[in-house]
Amino acid sequence: MSDIEIQKVTAHIGARVLGVDISKPLDDITAAALRTALNEHKALVFDDVDLDDEGQQAFARHFGDLTTAHPTVPAVDGAPNVLPVDSERGRANHWHTDVTFVLNPPQASTLRSITVPPYGGETLIANSAAAYRDLPEPLRAFADTLWAEHTNDYDYAVPDESIDEEQAAQRAQFTSIKFRTVHPVVRVHPLTGERGLFIGGFAQRIAGLSVGESRKILDLLQAYVTRPENVLRWRWSPNQLVLFDNRITQHYAIDNYDGLPRRLHRVTVAGDVPVGIEGTESHSITGDASHYTSVVA
Repeated sequence: MSDIEIQKVTAHIGARVLGVDISKPLDDITAAALRTALNEHKALVFDDVDLDDEGQQAFARHFGDLTTAHPTVPAVDGAPNVLPVDSERGRANHWHTDVTFVLNPPQASTLRSITVPPYGGETLIANSAAAYRDLPEPLRAFADTLWAEHTNDYDYAVPDESIDEEQAAQRAQFTSIKFRTVHPVVRVHPLTGERGLFIGGFAQRIAGLSVGESRKILDLLQAYVTRPENVLRWRWSPNQLVLFDNRITQHYAIDNYDGLPRRLHRVTVAGDVPVGIEGTESHSITGDASHYTSVVA
């Protein structure tokens, strides 16, 4: 415990963790210290990790039960809890929080670098609690009242006629089970009590408003999430692992590496049902994710 060193990377988000060998089982005190650091910094970076898929899963289990890799996308062969984040299978270059279209999205995500391009390929991670605090008081009060519908059958920026057969097949797979879930726009973190903007790319419509009205409001709120002061821009190196709090962050994988190979492995920790400021829980409209995740009480 005394050997752990936490080094802030930016004022609002991100810290490097030194003095912990995450390839070995963690004692309860160390695991609690990492949870405390995650609550404060939202994203933790571990350098020079000696992990394979099994080791990454063992580390993630210190924070709770694991989800399977994804509700609709195949896992790594032989590792049902590991999702390959591979440039050859598509690029997540849009702001999002992982799997918010299900009733209880993951509470935390781990990403481990497998293949890193020689340039580019950074991951942006944004602190949505800082974004909420940045809102002017009238806008904050308005956001507190809003609920949004999240779906995996979202409005892609690329129209159908501009994608090739492989991309069309990937899109069809991603939406092979359609999910629609209503979440609070302002989510209360169950461990810290912080309020954060719980929106991102899967949030497509504000409850009670038209699509056009919803887009204007969501874009306005999203602009606070992605303010540069609230964003960690992480340049990957070999053998790194990043752990981030999926309850109160968004992320974006930058497509700036000229089509070179880029591969990360993702393991996510099962989460709770989001709760708004009045204690009301999210509710599902369409889609059963019980094959993907348990629900954390």
